[in-house]
Amino acid sequence: MSDLLYVQKLEAFYGAGQVLHGIDLKVGRGEQIALIGRNGMGKTTLLRSLIGLVADTRGHIEFAGHDIKGEAPEIIARAGMALVPEGRGVFASLNVVENITMAARAGTDGQTRWTLDKIYQLFPRLHARRHNGGHQLSGGEQQMLTIGRALMTNPDLLLIDEATEGLAPLVAKDIWATFGIIRSEGVATIVVDKDFRALSRVADRMVMLSKGVVVFDGSPSELAAKQDMLEQHLGV
Repeated sequence: MSDLLYVQKLEAFYGAGQVLHGIDLKVGRGEQIALIGRNGMGKTTLLRSLIGLVADTRGHIEFAGHDIKGEAPEIIARAGMALVPEGRGVFASLNVVENITMAARAGTDGQTRWTLDKIYQLFPRLHARRHNGGHQLSGGEQQMLTIGRALMTNPDLLLIDEATEGLAPLVAKDIWATFGIIRSEGVATIVVDKDFRALSRVADRMVMLSKGVVVFDGSPSELAAKQDMLEQHLGV
């Protein structure tokens, strides 16, 4: 499996405060990574650093064979990376169709594997609500909308921050079910969520952060065998 993303010794700062302390990370094409750790350990900062939203980063970030550290977010997005942010970022004044299609473009290979109809197949509830404004959607529908909007950029790597935070269990189950479909289309993912067991079922690898440092990088089964580490860093 070739590396789509290669990160070496990544540091990130907000003013004088350092959040990431030398992160090393590799993601293969089509690979699903679960990014885990307690609150405040640097998970969101890592995702934001990868897509260029943290101004002060140091180290090396290579994506699809190109050095992208220091590039503007829009340049990184056009290179094939997409972010589903915590808080979703739905445009309240736009309806579902407008929210989804505003970001539509071909992928880096010129293909449009993800279309509006395909998003409706992935999330039938969005089709039923297609004429509703963003402010008229439930939290789960907004999360589906934000994932759909990101997929419409036809990315090679999808970053998802807090995939099911605040969602009802049945809605969260629908969200988790989409990851297998996304993977079948060859899209790599880095997913942040607090549901360790759900992440373990969908992820190829688990990457655990503690105080801005990677303390584990391995398979779900390997991590499940480390009960002391789970208790120390997750309280599982």
